[in-house]
Amino acid sequence: MFKLRPAFWPTVFSLPVFVLCMALAVWQLERREWKWSILDRIAANQAATPVTLDELLKGDPLAHEYGRVKLSGTFMNDREFFLAARSLKDNVGMHVITPVRTDDGRIVLFDRGWIPSAKKDPATRAASRIDGHVDLVGIVRRTQKKPYFAPDNDPAKDFWFTVDVPLMRKLAGGAPDPRLDSFFLDADATPNTGGVPIGGQTYLDIPNDHLQYAITWFLIGLALVGVYLAYHWENGRLTVNGRTKVKVKDSA
Repeated sequence: MFKLRPAFWPTVFSLPVFVLCMALAVWQLERREWKWSILDRIAANQAATPVTLDELLKGDPLAHEYGRVKLSGTFMNDREFFLAARSLKDNVGMHVITPVRTDDGRIVLFDRGWIPSAKKDPATRAASRIDGHVDLVGIVRRTQKKPYFAPDNDPAKDFWFTVDVPLMRKLAGGAPDPRLDSFFLDADATPNTGGVPIGGQTYLDIPNDHLQYAITWFLIGLALVGVYLAYHWENGRLTVNGRTKVKVKDSA
């Protein structure tokens, strides 16, 4: 037999917190399923045969995110963009994003990979600045939004922290196109002449820790229930099988 006489203020404070903990736990379980769907799509697209740019643009390019695309054209080496604050094996540097003018005149952004800061000057990596026709394979990535705490891009100073595809394509002379403005391509790990840029920087090991988060929130909620019941037991407001803790007054 369980009987509880809830105390007003402990109940007022504890009930909303308990509901919040349970809601966060359920939300994390939903996020876990959402993350699994993303990981499944990444795995499927990574395993798929590379498609041509025309095939990619027939539908929504982002449906093929993390998949591979083949394109041919020429690097617009005079229009490079540098994505700052990128590290490789604890070395700080940047990514080189070079627009590619395809054989049919479209402009696609191509992240060629990481370079150390000392290699920003094109003269220090002349061997990798290919001037002729190139056949490329890139990994589809979506245009990036600025994280809340990240600095703003400064196009006037060619200072970039996020890949703003529509703006970068515009600055490179590309005509607005909702499909081409939705993605850019990452280079694979094929070595470049001269050693840089270093491709293969696409991050595919996306963690799915939402089950641990859900369990944590459930346990916090249960701990709160335990503290709540213990409080009522200590104050004689909880009866279990007809027994209630009785406070003994100190006679001293």
